Amino acid sequence: MTQHFTARELPVSERPYEKCLQAGPQALSDAELLAVILKSGSRQMNVVTLAQSILQADGKNLLNLYHMSVEELMCFPGIGKVKAIQLKCVAELSRRIARTERADRVRLTDAESVAAYYMERLRHELQEQLLVSMFDSKCHLIGDSIIATGSVRGVLGSPREIFLQLFEKKAVFFILLHNHPSGDPSPSREDLALTQRMKACGELMDVELSDHIIIGDNRYYSFRENKQILV
Repeated sequence: MTQHFTARELPVSERPYEKCLQAGPQALSDAELLAVILKSGSRQMNVVTLAQSILQADGKNLLNLYHMSVEELMCFPGIGKVKAIQLKCVAELSRRIARTERADRVRLTDAESVAAYYMERLRHELQEQLLVSMFDSKCHLIGDSIIATGSVRGVLGSPREIFLQLFEKKAVFFILLHNHPSGDPSPSREDLALTQRMKACGELMDVELSDHIIIGDNRYYSFRENKQILV
């Protein structure tokens, strides 16, 4: 019978459950928090050590929960498909919590608030994603949609998909967003060309492009802030 070391087999002072009850979850280390989710380790290591091994892989710490696939997580001893899926769900929950917390602060004319809302959603993506964020006549956020994945170049030829989404939501204003997986949000020539094309199309369709924001690693670039979009 396979034995799996659990948190209960650790010294009392090191058990994450007891520590959480006594001092609150904020007192737990990243590995201890992860150990609470994992519940048990493997034959070779206890659950906290297993959590540490996941966090230390590739030197990315908690970001590994975003970047590792289910299959990659399953390579760790003691991590089966169910636990791997649980960890990916924890990562997704963290994204959604961050977005929910910032949702009421999103302002159409405030690039920083828009970038903060989408930062956790986009900055971890390993491929470029182009997203359209839609606003009503009172400048309230009414929805968003991913338009393309891979490169903005594929959208340069036809803005049709973007405007179909805008008309469906009855949007009056919109903001384009996309990420740079390199972490550097500096715009390329293609980014500028897309911005100019969408601005012109928006004027024809009476749906105004308010900004184009590029998301980097905890940084962003706003075409509006840099006066490359005049409204």
